[in-house]
Amino acid sequence: MNQTWLCGRFELSLERPLLMGIVNITPDSFSDGNAHYRTDLALEHAKKLIADGADILDIGGESTRPGAEPVSIEEELRRVLPIIEGLRAANIPLSVDTFKPTVMRAVLDAGADIINDVAGFRSEEALAAVQGSRCGVCVMHMQGEPKTMQQAPQYDDVLDEVRRFLMHQVQRLRTAGLRPEQIMLDPGLGFGKTVEQNYQLLRSLPQLLQEGYPALIGLSRKSMIGHVVNRPPMERVAGSLAGMLAAVRYGASVLRVHDVAASADALRVWRAVETGVIDERT
Repeated sequence: MNQTWLCGRFELSLERPLLMGIVNITPDSFSDGNAHYRTDLALEHAKKLIADGADILDIGGESTRPGAEPVSIEEELRRVLPIIEGLRAANIPLSVDTFKPTVMRAVLDAGADIINDVAGFRSEEALAAVQGSRCGVCVMHMQGEPKTMQQAPQYDDVLDEVRRFLMHQVQRLRTAGLRPEQIMLDPGLGFGKTVEQNYQLLRSLPQLLQEGYPALIGLSRKSMIGHVVNRPPMERVAGSLAGMLAAVRYGASVLRVHDVAASADALRVWRAVETGVIDERT
């Protein structure tokens, strides 16, 4: 497996799991509503995530929760660009969660380091937007689109179909000139899958990693956690930590999380048990 992730200004070691902290600048996020919708509040939240131990920040200007309505390119850029500008000097990789090629180009020009595409770079325009760039890319599988993806997800073999899609998209990115170490895979837990399929994909993560590309897993506060613990999103921290550590156990390299401080603590204890490395928090 690739031991580094090349992403824009940075080359990140994957020798230990990395935490990607979530910065939503949306009025309808499933997990935190509009708590960070204003630019100043989003920047304050982002800086707290850095202090809590985030290795990467993932900035989103359009909700991709099930049933979410799309927003215009202009509105998404109005939300996202000031955050990138405000964090450029923070010396942390900046990821932007978008599937719009125009937004991809604009945020890369503004200094973003990673494009996290929930559509998995399916469009030729999305491929062209990252072609020739040193940015990291996260290739995610999603069946359908956010507005309808959870209405009736169906697969003959969810693991095989997700794996085939991801490998096909990897080949397209490689043909477009991206290097292997720029590419991260995401099976898209919660994006057009049933609860049972989400857990099946998590258990089967080693099979998705057979080609040597690392994986990002995002299950923080999602309905797959809520279904098991029967709690609303803000009360799913303990369940999310359990799922995160399972993802690490099965080989995940990057964990996309809301609760960075708690996740960092859990990973420190995990690492102490697994490797004997005592990484005290300062």
